[in-house]
Amino acid sequence: MNVRRLIPTTAVAGAVVLGLTALSACSTSDAASDGGSGSNGDQLKVTASFYPMQFLAERIGGEHVAVTSLTKPGVEPHDLELTPRQIGSISEADYVLYLKGIQPAVDDAILQSGVKNTVDAATLTTLENHGAEVSGHDHGHEGEEEHGHEDEHGHEEHSEGDGHNHGEEGGADPHIWLDPVKYAEVAKGVGKSLEKADPDHAADYKKNTEALVGELDKLNTAYETGLKNTATKTFITTHSAFGYLAERYGLTQQGIAGIDPEAEPTPARIQELHTIAEKEKATTVFFETLASDKTAKTLAKDTGLKTDVLDPLEGITKKSQGADYIEVMESNLAALQKALGAK
Repeated sequence: MNVRRLIPTTAVAGAVVLGLTALSACSTSDAASDGGSGSNGDQLKVTASFYPMQFLAERIGGEHVAVTSLTKPGVEPHDLELTPRQIGSISEADYVLYLKGIQPAVDDAILQSGVKNTVDAATLTTLENHGAEVSGHDHGHEGEEEHGHEDEHGHEEHSEGDGHNHGEEGGADPHIWLDPVKYAEVAKGVGKSLEKADPDHAADYKKNTEALVGELDKLNTAYETGLKNTATKTFITTHSAFGYLAERYGLTQQGIAGIDPEAEPTPARIQELHTIAEKEKATTVFFETLASDKTAKTLAKDTGLKTDVLDPLEGITKKSQGADYIEVMESNLAALQKALGAK
């Protein structure tokens, strides 16, 4: 993650004090105005760092939670800077759900918050190192029942020579929500943690978790089936957020930049992508709605390729191809099928 985004701990500590002072004059509805729903006294006050965490909290928590997202719709979450009020609101939460490594400002603020029920989604599954290039394997999904359930073994077997590019922009890739199987693992962990945080409603949290995991299993099956037979396995994207998805379904992600959506590609990388596009018969350069599409369109023009949207689902806006996580992931599947020449 880009070092320039890191906020010094001392600054965060000071902001926490300011936030708490400001919060003393604010109601819960004020905190909710920063991106979440309101609350009544009977609901668990949940703070989610950004949309993928918000979706889990809302779907699993149901009527028993009031969820406030720290990242407003349309804000690129990697660049989020918290207001003093938002920092203060974290300390007032009953439960905080975040994903360490995506938003340094949030990571620091949560560390200072002192909230008892704090859950880092990254600890609920296995993270990997991904660079701009990620080559998936043919996992042999036919008859392989493990996928869609626990996946504690699958990604620990890879070695440095397995087609991954662990370049300098590599490191622990946090984009686990774009793999429905990993996201389901996280959902299960979130469900269990909510049961512990609010045992009076444990049965409902368990039921909601099972329902959501069922939807994610169906989504995984749709991806497996829809991407099984394609003319090419290579797709090019500006933001290298799809490493886990590529591995899951036997595809190869070629990122223009690394996992930081604002990182500038080198001239050598651009030239390399020209060669890759021709060799692998890539048809499309994907860009996203929350970051600039300039580089993608320039590359597409130079190589004669098409452009399309592949949404990393870091937020839902009016431009999103769907109203929630499931719908946007279905739109992403359709875009990939078209670009890869699914048969």
